[in-house]
Amino acid sequence: MKRSSALARPGERACCRGARVVIAIAWILAPIAPASAAGLNDTGQNSCYDTAGGVVACSLGGQDARYGRDAAAALGQVSKVGAGAAGFDYTKIGNNGDDLPASAVAGGGPTDWACTRDNVTGLTWEIKTAVNTDLRYMLHFYRWYSTAANNGGFPGSQAGNACNGTLPQCNTAAYVQAVNDLGLCGNSNWRLPTFKELQSLLHYGAIRPAIDTTWFPNTPNSAYWSATSYPFGPGSAYTQDFTDAQPYANDKSANSRVRLVHSGP
Repeated sequence: MKRSSALARPGERACCRGARVVIAIAWILAPIAPASAAGLNDTGQNSCYDTAGGVVACSLGGQDARYGRDAAAALGQVSKVGAGAAGFDYTKIGNNGDDLPASAVAGGGPTDWACTRDNVTGLTWEIKTAVNTDLRYMLHFYRWYSTAANNGGFPGSQAGNACNGTLPQCNTAAYVQAVNDLGLCGNSNWRLPTFKELQSLLHYGAIRPAIDTTWFPNTPNSAYWSATSYPFGPGSAYTQDFTDAQPYANDKSANSRVRLVHSGP
């Protein structure tokens, strides 16, 4: 199935899982702000299935894996700036902002890998670390907080405490500010991604996590905050779960993980 930013209206087979609303049926949701990306990734889905779930030849029917960048990449017909699974195209970026070879390793040095640029969308993403005292540790949690127009009339909660003392208050606004103060990968315009931008990382050909882990290591099976408030209840915001590619509307006072993005210079 092609990736879509379409989501369910409340009551359309949406069910509750703790503080999260599970989005189960799609509809076109115009109020979600468009991604600032230049292009759109394919899904990473590279197999076709029959109605019983069995794998079939992709020459049968109009399934996702028969078309698009993923299908072209399987035939060797996609020219990539960098590399990546299926039709994805990524480049490693150093702490100093320089492009790095695919062999670069993550670390804290100026020429160590710290970010990944998506050459299809034009977006650059932070990568997470495996050290629990680091600001960008993969298992830190944050509450959703914003005083900007994206808050839908409800700013959320500042008082998170699940980031191991790396911030005075573990919320999304505080984390964005801290990463910008560091000038991560030569940039100080990091922000929380929109829901559509976050979806562009989904690799439906993978699971647990549903992302290309070669380019996004240290990605736990978890939900990540977007900057997009839930329009039918501004006390919640959209999250994208990378365990199984499911979207959710999560209460802003709940804890979720964060991966920041920047676009443009």
